[in-house]
Amino acid sequence: MSEQNPQVMLETSMGNISIELFKDKAPITVRNFLSYVKEGHYDGLIFHRVIKDFMVQGGGMTENMETKKTKFAIKNEATNGLKNTRGTLAMARTAMVDSATCQFFINTVDNAFLDHTGKQPDRFGYCVFGRVLEGMDVVDQMRAVKTGNKNGHSDVPLEPLFIKSARLIEQEA
Repeated sequence: MSEQNPQVMLETSMGNISIELFKDKAPITVRNFLSYVKEGHYDGLIFHRVIKDFMVQGGGMTENMETKKTKFAIKNEATNGLKNTRGTLAMARTAMVDSATCQFFINTVDNAFLDHTGKQPDRFGYCVFGRVLEGMDVVDQMRAVKTGNKNGHSDVPLEPLFIKSARLIEQEA
């Protein structure tokens, strides 16, 4: 029997979002994400970047826009064939290909321009490592919030969108 993919429950200030993680397609990324979940890293952080027809991003900043300490950056697994379609989770990163740590985003629309199309840094893409199983209605509520500028960051929700907790969902064998 094949092992089930791990699932995580994101409890947010707008409702719950359950996520399936693709450990076979993005093993490094999933292991990294789960290590942050198990340490309680995401608890109390916010979704600090919301762009309605693009994505909602979180997992790295406090309500005061302070960056929470991270572990080392991981290898970008964007070559795994998964696409940045609506409802998928991908790792946020800088312009450097292998710079993702703890921040992730949920695609609110199909974002083909984020997919891997080549080895060059500007075409390498963003690693999809999971998808929303339940709670896209919550994500759709999030993407509709009013945003503005805060502490040098743009597209910040005016009312903080909290990640109350992120927990591994224990599954029946």
